Amino acid sequence: MSDLQKTSELHSMGVAGLAAALAAREVSAVEAARHFLARIHAGEALGAFVAVDDEATLAQARAADARIAAGDAPALAGVPIAHKDIFVTTDFPTTAGSRMLAGYRSPFDATVVRRLAEAGTVTLGKLSCDEFAMGSANENVAVPAAGQDRAVPVRNPWDRDRIPGGSSGGSAAAVAARLAPAATGTDTGGSIRQPASFCGITGIKPTYGRASRYGMVAFASSLDQAGPMARSAEDCALLLSAMCGPDPDRDSTSLDRPAEDFSRTLGDSLDGLRIGVPAEFLGDGVAPGVRAAVDAALAEYERLGAKRVAVTLPRTELSIPVYYILAAAEASSNLSRFDGVKFGHRAAQYKDLA
Repeated sequence: MSDLQKTSELHSMGVAGLAAALAAREVSAVEAARHFLARIHAGEALGAFVAVDDEATLAQARAADARIAAGDAPALAGVPIAHKDIFVTTDFPTTAGSRMLAGYRSPFDATVVRRLAEAGTVTLGKLSCDEFAMGSANENVAVPAAGQDRAVPVRNPWDRDRIPGGSSGGSAAAVAARLAPAATGTDTGGSIRQPASFCGITGIKPTYGRASRYGMVAFASSLDQAGPMARSAEDCALLLSAMCGPDPDRDSTSLDRPAEDFSRTLGDSLDGLRIGVPAEFLGDGVAPGVRAAVDAALAEYERLGAKRVAVTLPRTELSIPVYYILAAAEASSNLSRFDGVKFGHRAAQYKDLA
């Protein structure tokens, strides 16, 4: 057993630190997987996970250890990760938070899941989300949480009387509670960014088309985008580098841009960087505490050499009504396939449809 595991330091490390420790063989992938699985089982009351399979996870970890031992290990070999239950996976069931998909197991992995696996990550399980990713509190869940016999809302690990945000609330809560060093999420109208802020972690919604949507259960196809959730910008950059890249044969909205290393500029100076601050984002309705936090962050950027530039986005007030028109219309189309005939759960009787 490694010194890292003996001192219980594994869950206090981020993706970058764990990747380095695994590469140096200071800890094995199996040890890391067992450590986080134990924390997941101990933290079941949080409701963050909806599917856990210890044997499937340990099989992946053993494969990662073999690659590390053979000197053939990719950058994230052995790093544990958990996936929002909106991405289809072969090793774990996929429900998208809905009973309409109860018992469904995909014959293929989503491109994002596959690419992260090719980078060496080990899947810990699937994470709770609002049903079909439609929600902002992670209270709209219809499938039982792992280790529980009923559906429960995800709790914010910092205060269990509060929500973690949504729809990627399980992802945010799991990372914040140190049940997983990293997670995937999806963002249509804030579903990575909002729960990341509620739970005190880092989340990124990439430019639309950067990450493939293939194998991601659709909510609003022209807005949905996959992204990483982790403890730091460095960790998210490492994950984003693995997740992104063109996927033209499977996703027609995929950008024709080569994969790149998003961590390459992390150490660069901010001198000369111009940061636009839209006046409309800091107007009426912004809580004083939020405004103070934004101002403090901008002051820190300026201290590091960046320049704050006031800009205006005059159509901002139209963004919410336009979002709800697009999202509702596309959700209606996308969810029509779950009719119990062509696809999805079939009820035993149909009296409510008469």
